[in-house]
Amino acid sequence: MPMRFHDRGLAAELAAEFAGTLILILFGCGVVAQVSAAGVGDHDSIAWAWGLGVALGAYTAGRISGAHLNPAVSVALALFRGFAWRKVLPYSLAQTAGAFVAALLVRWNYSEVLAAADPGHTLKTQGVFSTLPGNGTFPVSQYGALRDQIIGTAILVFLVLVLTDLRNTPPLANLGPVLIGLVVVAVGMGWGTNAGYAINPARDLGPRLASFLTGYQGAWRDQYGDLYFWVPIVGPLLGAVVGGALFRWFVGSGLDRLERLAAEPARPEGVRPQAVPPKASRPAGKRRGRR
Repeated sequence: MPMRFHDRGLAAELAAEFAGTLILILFGCGVVAQVSAAGVGDHDSIAWAWGLGVALGAYTAGRISGAHLNPAVSVALALFRGFAWRKVLPYSLAQTAGAFVAALLVRWNYSEVLAAADPGHTLKTQGVFSTLPGNGTFPVSQYGALRDQIIGTAILVFLVLVLTDLRNTPPLANLGPVLIGLVVVAVGMGWGTNAGYAINPARDLGPRLASFLTGYQGAWRDQYGDLYFWVPIVGPLLGAVVGGALFRWFVGSGLDRLERLAAEPARPEGVRPQAVPPKASRPAGKRRGRR
């Protein structure tokens, strides 16, 4: 069935993805602006604010759209959970648009602080909006950053599928978004050095475009002068496939087996199925019609 953009259901889902991703980026980019431009807080502040942003964004959109908030998650759900492929591109565009608008708000709100810390709007504060290899400081190559994004997103997607599969032991009392937020906190604390743990194409591309349009002319390149914007897009998409496949192999297949066993009819305890006796064979030497 072709997708219709005037469909109110789809429009509501896209609006929810836009709003949820906007909330995520308001907290994420906002905390990085405080830390890197104003010196308020540290790496732990960044990790916790990003995680809380994910949780609050998920609560915003969860009931309506499922709160993907990330094109890599949308791709993984289409591959491994039956999410409609026709919705993947619209969801991704809504997520990127939400991230773009949120980054513009952060850029506007922190314009004085950013100008004081970095009058030329250079790589010194570009990290407020988008990621760089080695966070623009450590000697990490594009290959190293791509590897990091694949691994980091695979971890994220694997655990998102673990926490949201109702056949597993999912969080109760609507705590799913909190635990997924904690996953992002953990990824930030353990996998944040090589590429700034974008793990989300919309989270990086939307703010990167916003920064470029508001004075950061080097936004598309890394500290080596090479085009870098593609790494936080391609890496997370590949990582989503890897993470989903690992879940399928190591956890999903076991859950499938348990589901099949649960569907089998129960037998009374201690009763064994009776074997069907074989048909009696005719005595040798006797033929039909003879006595």
